[in-house]
Amino acid sequence: MLKRLEPVMALVVTAGLAIVSYWLFFSWANSGDSRRQPQTQLPLSRSLRS
Repeated sequence: MLKRLEPVMALVVTAGLAIVSYWLFFSWANSGDSRRQPQTQLPLSRSLRS
Protein backbone atom coordinates (compact mmCIF):
# COMPACT_ATOMS: atom_id res chain seq x y z
CA MET A 1 0.00 0.00 0.00
CA LEU A 2 2.89 2.37 0.72
CA LYS A 3 4.12 2.02 -2.86
CA ARG A 4 0.77 3.35 -4.12
CA LEU A 5 0.58 6.13 -1.57
CA GLU A 6 4.06 7.55 -2.21
CA PRO A 7 3.48 8.87 -5.78
CA VAL A 8 0.08 10.25 -4.81
CA MET A 9 1.55 12.13 -1.85
CA ALA A 10 4.38 13.42 -4.05
CA LEU A 11 1.79 14.85 -6.46
CA VAL A 12 -0.21 16.41 -3.61
CA VAL A 13 2.87 18.05 -2.10
CA THR A 14 4.07 19.25 -5.51
CA ALA A 15 0.66 20.72 -6.36
CA GLY A 16 0.45 22.42 -2.96
CA LEU A 17 3.86 24.01 -3.36
CA ALA A 18 3.03 25.13 -6.89
CA ILE A 19 -0.21 26.78 -5.76
CA VAL A 20 1.48 28.57 -2.86
CA SER A 21 4.36 29.82 -4.99
CA TYR A 22 1.95 30.97 -7.73
CA TRP A 23 -0.15 32.87 -5.17
CA LEU A 24 2.87 34.47 -3.53
CA PHE A 25 4.42 35.50 -6.84
CA PHE A 26 1.31 37.24 -8.12
CA SER A 27 0.43 38.80 -4.78
CA TRP A 28 3.93 40.30 -4.56
CA ALA A 29 4.06 41.23 -8.25
CA ASN A 30 0.72 43.07 -7.99
CA SER A 31 1.57 44.98 -4.86
CA GLY A 32 0.81 48.14 -6.86
CA ASP A 33 -2.64 46.69 -7.65
CA SER A 34 -3.28 47.70 -11.24
CA ARG A 35 -7.06 47.57 -10.66
CA ARG A 36 -6.97 50.75 -8.60
CA GLN A 37 -7.03 54.03 -10.43
CA PRO A 38 -3.81 55.97 -10.06
CA GLN A 39 -4.18 58.97 -7.80
CA THR A 40 -3.62 62.14 -9.75
CA GLN A 41 -2.26 65.17 -8.01
CA LEU A 42 -3.14 68.69 -8.96
CA PRO A 43 -0.32 70.76 -10.37
CA LEU A 44 1.33 72.93 -7.75
CA SER A 45 0.25 76.20 -9.40
CA ARG A 46 -3.38 75.09 -9.48
CA SER A 47 -3.40 73.95 -5.84
CA LEU A 48 -1.93 77.29 -4.70
CA ARG A 49 -4.74 79.27 -6.36
CA SER A 50 -7.49 77.62 -4.32
